[in-house]
Amino acid sequence: MRYVQLRAFHNVAIHGGFSRAAEALFLTQPAISDQVRKLEEEYDVLLFNRTKKQVTLTHAGQQLLEVTRRMFDTEQQALDLLSESRALRSGKLRIVADAAHHLLHILAVFRKTYPNVQISVDAGNTETVITSLHSYDADIGVLGEIPQGGDFDVLKLNSTPIIAFASHDYPLASAGRVTFDELAKHPLVLREQGSKTRQKLEAMASERGVVLTPRIEAKGREAVREIVASGGGVGFVSSAEFGQDSRLVPIQIDGPEMLMDEALICLRERSGGKLVRAFFEIARSVSAVS
Repeated sequence: MRYVQLRAFHNVAIHGGFSRAAEALFLTQPAISDQVRKLEEEYDVLLFNRTKKQVTLTHAGQQLLEVTRRMFDTEQQALDLLSESRALRSGKLRIVADAAHHLLHILAVFRKTYPNVQISVDAGNTETVITSLHSYDADIGVLGEIPQGGDFDVLKLNSTPIIAFASHDYPLASAGRVTFDELAKHPLVLREQGSKTRQKLEAMASERGVVLTPRIEAKGREAVREIVASGGGVGFVSSAEFGQDSRLVPIQIDGPEMLMDEALICLRERSGGKLVRAFFEIARSVSAVS
């Protein structure tokens, strides 16, 4: 087994094909195919299912990809360690957040401190954030809960209650406060399964003997916001994420507070990366000031 063979396999797996892997590595497609074929022949294992239209991983290929993800990420960390100043000048930081709102003040300071670092921010619910970090598709996550177990380094950003909201001309808009029994009588706009906000809301309603059935299920906070603003029903969000929107009115929910603990997280094994560490340090300093 040679390094070039594993590198070829890894790139075919993450790019979804031999030609794309060849482009990424600046090699020819036959060269990539030959390296993968030799790896399979040497260990008498099939790593890819090959068809005319697509290339997919076999079970053995999926297992090997988990190893090579760690292998090449460790290699990148070694490169970062040997070239710290370069990483902080021109590296790339990938963030996946359940709500970018919690990052804005941190991003502003980070961008000012490291103006040449490229930052990508993708949206996702709690399940997406955790999966992206474990698969090394993201470096840092932001989510509405403190994850259990020792896999992650965690920095708590804030803790705010879940509220209901409706358009300014909706019948409930003037109520100011509403019970779960009352909410159940209205069309509800809930986020997709996997949303921690939805899970906490439904759990508290269940404790009070109420079933909250969504009239509309929407993926992402912005989709919920736009549907509710158009008069589609009642939505739910943490108070920190409600923001300023003249179309919408916040409504308090009677009962015990349902707190959303927004946290910044990263895999513990990757916390030593220069960009990840720098981002956490700025987050801590900003949080301490605020």
